[in-house]
Amino acid sequence: MNKPELLAPAGDLEKLKIAVMYGADAVYFGGEGFSLRAGAGNFTLEELKEGIEFAHSHNVKCHMTLNFFAHNEDIGPFINYLKSVKDLGIDAFIAADPGVIDMILEIIPDAEIHLSTQANMTNYRTAKFWYNRGVKRLVLARELNLDEIKEVRQNIPDDMEIESFVHGAMCISYSGRCLLSNFMIERDANRGMCAHPCRWKYALVEEQRPGEYYPIEEDDRGTYILNSKDLCLIEHIPELVKSGISSFKIEGRMKSVFYVAAVVSAYRKAIDSYFSDTENYKFNFEWMEELCKVSHREFTTGFYFHTPDNKDQNYRTSQYTREYSFVGIVKSYDEATGMATVEQRNKMVLGDEIEVFGPNTDFFVQDIKKMYNEEGEAIESAPHPQQILKIKMKNPVKPFFMIRKRKDTKC
Repeated sequence: MNKPELLAPAGDLEKLKIAVMYGADAVYFGGEGFSLRAGAGNFTLEELKEGIEFAHSHNVKCHMTLNFFAHNEDIGPFINYLKSVKDLGIDAFIAADPGVIDMILEIIPDAEIHLSTQANMTNYRTAKFWYNRGVKRLVLARELNLDEIKEVRQNIPDDMEIESFVHGAMCISYSGRCLLSNFMIERDANRGMCAHPCRWKYALVEEQRPGEYYPIEEDDRGTYILNSKDLCLIEHIPELVKSGISSFKIEGRMKSVFYVAAVVSAYRKAIDSYFSDTENYKFNFEWMEELCKVSHREFTTGFYFHTPDNKDQNYRTSQYTREYSFVGIVKSYDEATGMATVEQRNKMVLGDEIEVFGPNTDFFVQDIKKMYNEEGEAIESAPHPQQILKIKMKNPVKPFFMIRKRKDTKC
């Protein structure tokens, strides 16, 4: 069995670096246009150069998402954009629109093409069609189960790869091809501006009785009828590997650096543990606990093991579970004094119990006993966004270590 690639989201340059440091084998990102994530930070050309150089220096591959559906007005600007990125060393381009794929190969003839999940690839005959047109990897539609994935794998060329989502938000519409956002508020989901109306609360209104709202559900669970739980497959690494998936993809280009660090770290540990001793592999529930410390919805296995039913939807609320707050990121550490320079991300006060974790480490717990501002003055509270602090650490830390603290809610 080949060890699968762990592919992480990189919504901006900081998230790219975090994904690399926490164990991703590859990252995927978008430029300032054409990538279906208009709300993400995305990358300028200068940031692309810096990010690609950083990733490649750590032997991490870089995949650019160009998975929009082009209108006539997009063709000229898109060709110009391809010319501007053709020499940056991008390892693969993720696309769905046949015309977009054609333009990529026209401008960058040796480009590696990955078929986006937006293309709704659900069978091996379609896979062969794309293979004959230069596609190297298939990002499968989320609607396939494990048996279907195995059958695709058995019926495609050996040098064609399969990539599949293993963690993150689920679309209620077929692999993201959603018209709700466009129809309701004129924000086109297929051009990167989805407003996520699938997460809204709905009621039934009869034409002749305007203003009278009837609940769609007959019980007290609520009316979030389109609100899927989040995908989570960390407990099923062996089954995913044996199905022939080449790349495990984490959703979340618009999520926080804390999300990227914690999720990538957990899956990295699970994958490495499995391949270190496949015969005696046991799932470590601490990996799931780490995922629960990140903002998330309730979890589901999606379509992998059964067709989703009412248990895979959350009818009560579209809110996230937020058990922990991400409060800071380590910028540097002085071994002589044990003081870490920390960039604040949420309020911290003297006496707070915090958890500190980093790449390839377990977290440790300590109280904040000493805290200083940038001028070296002792302070009791750090309320200012991105305030630079000095905090005494119980154990040695390094740049990119994360600091979190528990809230009152539970996972």
